[in-house]
Amino acid sequence: MQCVDGIEQSPIDIEFSQVKADSHLSELKVNYTPTVFSLTNNGHTIQVNPSNSNNLIILDGVEYKLTQFHFHTPSEHQFNGKNFDMELHLVHKDAEGHIVVLGMMIKEGQKNIGLSTIWAHLPKEETTQDVQVQEPIDLLQLLPKNQKTFRYTGSLTTPPSTESVKWVILEQPIEMSAEQIQKFRSIFPDDHRPVQDLNGRIISEK
Repeated sequence: MQCVDGIEQSPIDIEFSQVKADSHLSELKVNYTPTVFSLTNNGHTIQVNPSNSNNLIILDGVEYKLTQFHFHTPSEHQFNGKNFDMELHLVHKDAEGHIVVLGMMIKEGQKNIGLSTIWAHLPKEETTQDVQVQEPIDLLQLLPKNQKTFRYTGSLTTPPSTESVKWVILEQPIEMSAEQIQKFRSIFPDDHRPVQDLNGRIISEK
């Protein structure tokens, strides 16, 4: 993957001993509603596209609307030098086009009911035609109980790896079954970008 040469690239290794607690950070507010989605196999990942703009997060008083979400295996970010089985990225934009990515680590465990509808329709081949999923999906079901987050400034992890992206990564991983993980890996055995240098950036915790 060809990416820009920048000094604030993603993903990174989040070393817990280096994380700074910051009580001044605003709370992340998540306003998701049951929504109909469509799926695309874009050759890099499975991308899930909302049919409307009703899903949003509020960060520092600014609304960011969900534009799409997608998956990587193994995880792109590391916790203390270790990857998880997968990672989920929910990509949001504000009215000016600024990007916030909400990231969740995925580990093998219980079947993920919230993602089972999507998993039943995963397109195995790259296609320009979206696969429609008729049943609404409630993304709030995906969020872990603990909403503690890591935050830092980085980039998109796929070309052109645009910088000035705000990353909000949930510390508590979510679970998917071994069968669900394997089904994704049968399509994309490895679609992650390796960790990048931190270059002095601060990782905050809220």
